[in-house]
Formats: sequence, structure tokens, C-alpha cells
Amino acid sequence: MTRTASTIRFSAKLLRPAEPSKGEAWTFLILPKDASAKLPTRGMTAVAGTLNGQPFRAMLEPDGQKSHWLKVPDKVREAAAAKPGDVVLLDIVSSGEEPEPRVPPDLRKALAASPKAAQVWSDITPIARRDWIQWITSAKRLETRARRIGNACDMLAAGKRRVCCFDRSGVYSKALGAPRACPT
Repeated sequence: MTRTASTIRFSAKLLRPAEPSKGEAWTFLILPKDASAKLPTRGMTAVAGTLNGQPFRAMLEPDGQKSHWLKVPDKVREAAAAKPGDVVLLDIVSSGEEPEPRVPPDLRKALAASPKAAQVWSDITPIARRDWIQWITSAKRLETRARRIGNACDMLAAGKRRVCCFDRSGVYSKALGAPRACPT
């Protein structure tokens, strides 16, 4: 029996991050817990949908609070005539597609230096690659990140396809979370 994804409809407020990276101005929203609960996973999930009627495809990120958050593409927000502070209407459906994650340069370099690790890396799923990347990038210190990259290459070279004990939702480790919003 095949299960079809159903549309999840909800409203959410557009927020600006309190500390935007590289001085960028961008917006995000946090899904209501009841909307997030209808998704197939507490971790990252690909969705397709509309924001105030404007179509988009994106990745929802776990917020570490048993929900998800969405970085709203500027083109979609502008086409929807929405600005920070506005409440927008969304219709989303899990797309079931897992886009290829962006591999950080330091990990890419380490994989290039380890042919066995690179071979396993190319054979695992995008979800597994995303888990490895999240485990590495969730390190708070550069030394920890470098150690995790080395360990990842060693484990991959040994044939390990999944990072052990990584909490995709961020609930237990608190390693993942939505950006802190500017006060409105």
C-alpha cells in the first residue's frame, strides 16, 4: 500500500534573524508544532508548496524543539508581497526528494585525500551525507570540527555508511535550532 503525502496548511509569522550571517538580510519562519508533526521526519525534510500562493521548493530544518523552521527565499517572499512581521499562509507537502547537500570545503578536501572514504561517500544516500555534514558542522570549536572530519574519513574508509548516535532532530543534543529572531 502506497501512502501519498497530504498537503499541510498553516500560517506563520515571517521573522528576521537577530544575527544574520555576513550582514545578509533574510527571513525565516517557524512551523507550528501541529504542522511539523504531520511531516515524515523530525530531521531535515524536502518540501514543495506555496507561500501566499507563490510556489517554492525548500528544505525544512529541525529546530531542536520537535518542530521545523524554513529560510524563506527572497524571491518567494517578494513575489508573495510579504515582509518581516507579516503572517503568511503556507501549503506544503513533503516532496520525498532529497537534494544533494552542499559539502563544506574542508570536508571536500579531506575526502579528496582519502579515496576509500570518497568511494563510500559517493555510494551513500543524500540523507546519510547530510547527517555526516550536520554532525561535522554542529561542532562548536574548530578543533572539534577538524577531529570530526578526520574521524568521518576514517569511519567512511572503513565502510561505515552512517554516523553513529547523531540526533537528526536536535532535540537531544541541542546541536540544531532555528535562528534567534529579532524582537519585533
